[in-house]
This record gives sequence, C-alpha cells and structure tokens, in this order.
Amino acid sequence: MIKRMHVAVNCTDLEKSLAFYRVFFNAEPTKVKENYAKFELDDPLLHFSLNVRTYESKGVLNHLGFQVEDTEEVLAMGERLRSSGLLLTDEMNTTCCYAVQDKVWVYDPDGNAWEIFYTKEDAEFESAGESRDLSLCCMPAGEVMVPLTMVKRNPARVDMFS
Repeated sequence: MIKRMHVAVNCTDLEKSLAFYRVFFNAEPTKVKENYAKFELDDPLLHFSLNVRTYESKGVLNHLGFQVEDTEEVLAMGERLRSSGLLLTDEMNTTCCYAVQDKVWVYDPDGNAWEIFYTKEDAEFESAGESRDLSLCCMPAGEVMVPLTMVKRNPARVDMFS
C-alpha cells in the first residue's frame, strides 16, 4: 500500500525555498540539513524534498516517488514492475537523503526518475560515502538511464497502483 506521494525538486537557495514552502504548505519541515530539507505532510499525503543542486540545463524536478510502509512493499512493487517488463535498479539498505532506505528506481519514457522507497531510520549523512551521482538524490553512480522504448514491455497496461 502506498503511504504517500514523493516529489523532490532542485533549488539553489535552500533558505529562500524553505521560507516559501513553509508558507505554501502551512507547515514546518520535518528535516533540514545544509543542502536538503523535507516536509512530510499529512494533508495531502506528500513527502516533499528540496535538494540544493544546480539545474540550469536539467530543470527543477529532481525525481518522483512513492513512500511505502515497509521493505516487503518495496520488493513486491519492484517485482510487479519487473514482471511487467520494466528495467529497475535496486538499492537496499542504502543511505540517501539523510536516511537509511530500501528502494527501487525506474525511469519513464521521457527519462523522469521514479523511486519506490521505505525509510528505515534517519541518518546523520546525506549518503554513506558510496560513489554517487548526487544530481539525483541519491541514484547509484554508474547507472545508465535506459529509455523504456528500449525495454521489452508487457503490452498490457501497467497500473502502478495494483
């Protein structure tokens, strides 16, 4: 069962962004670091994060995702997507965005990254020292984005929520 929608955006000035989103969401962030902040809202159910990154040529959207209740749900959704022919990247027990998480990643046909994740606990560091491409928070380094048009897919419609 999906717990809440996740949206991550890039920003260049965290303090200005925090000032805006505190008013916009009428809420305080649940975590703030020097280069990262997140809001976990209950109404709407949204996990919204700000990542300090340059974005001149890539836009402000960092990635999208769904936070789920436990690791079993990450694995079940990952298996369902794999069995539908989508190419996934697994990251289990990884430190990312100042949290220890289990997750899988998939890209849509336009290259938008989606993550399905479970947060196990908070962490003091953004990542655990692994070599990472921090343009995506925190996609493993060396991963190659494969357009879905190159991936064999099940012709049946894929419904992310079933």
